Amino acid sequence: MRKSEVLAVESVACLNSALGKLRDIWEEIGIPEEQRLQRTDVVKKHVKGLLDMMIAEEEDLKERLLKSIATCRKELGTLCQELQIDPFKEEESTILQLERELRTHMEVLLNQKQERKQELKALQDRDRDLCDVLCTRPYSIDSSAVPSLEELDGFRRHLATLTTEKERRREEFVHTKRQIIKCMEELEHVPDTSFEQDVVCEDEEAFCLSTENIAALKELLQQLEARQALNEAVCAELRSRILELWDRLQVPAEERDAVAPHMTGSRARTRRELQLEVDRLEELKLQNMKVVIEAIRVELAAYWDKCFYSPAQREGFAPYYDEDYTETLLQLHDAEVGRLKHYYETHRELFEAVQKWEENWRLFLELERKASDPNRFANRGGNLLKEEKQRAKLQKTLSKLEEELRVRTEGWEHENQEAFLVSGQQFMEYVAEQWQLFRLEKEKEKQERQLKKSRQIEGELLYGAVANPPAKRCVLGPHVPGKVRKLAQSAWPPGHAAVQPPRSGLKERNKENVPQLHGPGLSGGCTPTSNYGVKSVASTYSEFARQLSKASRSDTSSTTTTTLHC
Repeated sequence: MRKSEVLAVESVACLNSALGKLRDIWEEIGIPEEQRLQRTDVVKKHVKGLLDMMIAEEEDLKERLLKSIATCRKELGTLCQELQIDPFKEEESTILQLERELRTHMEVLLNQKQERKQELKALQDRDRDLCDVLCTRPYSIDSSAVPSLEELDGFRRHLATLTTEKERRREEFVHTKRQIIKCMEELEHVPDTSFEQDVVCEDEEAFCLSTENIAALKELLQQLEARQALNEAVCAELRSRILELWDRLQVPAEERDAVAPHMTGSRARTRRELQLEVDRLEELKLQNMKVVIEAIRVELAAYWDKCFYSPAQREGFAPYYDEDYTETLLQLHDAEVGRLKHYYETHRELFEAVQKWEENWRLFLELERKASDPNRFANRGGNLLKEEKQRAKLQKTLSKLEEELRVRTEGWEHENQEAFLVSGQQFMEYVAEQWQLFRLEKEKEKQERQLKKSRQIEGELLYGAVANPPAKRCVLGPHVPGKVRKLAQSAWPPGHAAVQPPRSGLKERNKENVPQLHGPGLSGGCTPTSNYGVKSVASTYSEFARQLSKASRSDTSSTTTTTLHC
């Protein structure tokens, strides 16, 4: 049996029980049967009316619940569409439970809708403020519709980008503004346009950070920096001219000290003071023409040296030798110095590389000169080994420098369509000539040494060997064996002592074998015997050695010969 049927049976039972109790009461009271029936009908009518009323009320409640369910379903469908979410899935339940679930879920969705609308409004307010500062268009989004989660996320990212851009532009504006103010102070420039006044005078927060304003800000800074750079260049040129005129005119130190405060900086006032000093010096220069021209000539000669000018190139500037000191002559010298200065500065690196080669070359020649000095072997401090290592290193350095300069000079000549001259000739030809002169000098020294040696050998052959006397000289005395003494005596012509100088007649007859003899006669040794006549004198050392060997074998043994020479 259903629950509703059980309730109905219970209700009928309750009603019958109540009627039974009423009958018992009526009977005790003594109410007639007829009245009892009437009263029972009245009770039944009241109960029926009450039940009908209750049924009507419950029916009304049911209708209202069903209408609420329908309304909630409709609202939920709309909310799901607006919020762009999936439709609500209903579960099987009673009318009352379904209505409660639908109403609760609808309230949740209404809250989400309200939150999204509120966040959208807040984001739009922030967007409006950023757009006012950056002068950009507002973010495009439908304000009347409920934004989706993706749209809100995209809006937040857009605002984050705008905020970052605002900070970047603000930082750029502040940095550029400071540079502009600094340049204006250097130039003593007063803001005269509305834009300049907005930049310098207005509050930083009030400045519009549009792309156009930032671009105009950069352009203003570039203009001011260009003027400042021009001012610096002019001041640098004026200072250079002042220093040049000071040196040429030999301006005393006290006059230079008066201008010293203006020798730094590039403000407008500094430029004016420098210009006044240049004008004063130019006028003074005209009054001291000869001194100035001679000073310029010293400077010109220095640039000739730096640019490796040959004498012919230097003589090509005829005004250098003119003694008529006029303003025209001064202008010619100024122009020539300016030309050479520009030429040197343009190719400074190449000239410095050539100068480096020249310095290494001079050092190399100095070491070669020391290597040729016979007294260098008296060294006891290890300098000889150091010099040899340095000389070997210099040879490698020179070779490397020459190769680098060859490449650079070829590039220079290709670029300038002219030859790169050092001392009036192409650099590599100049290098080759220096090496050739070095080799010729070495060959000359070698020939001189050979000639000197040859003359020494011929002199020894003719006059006897010159030996460095030992600490204790050997003398043919009574302790020399008799056989050796006889051999020593037989080696000289009759009537001559063992240490007698050669005869003048013999010397005259041997002039063809002795080209030149310098210095006094030899102080020691043995004079050639008659066995070695004029015809037997050898023209070369090898021939002399062979003949000497033959004579030694014929006269005595090698031991006796050694004793004789001692």
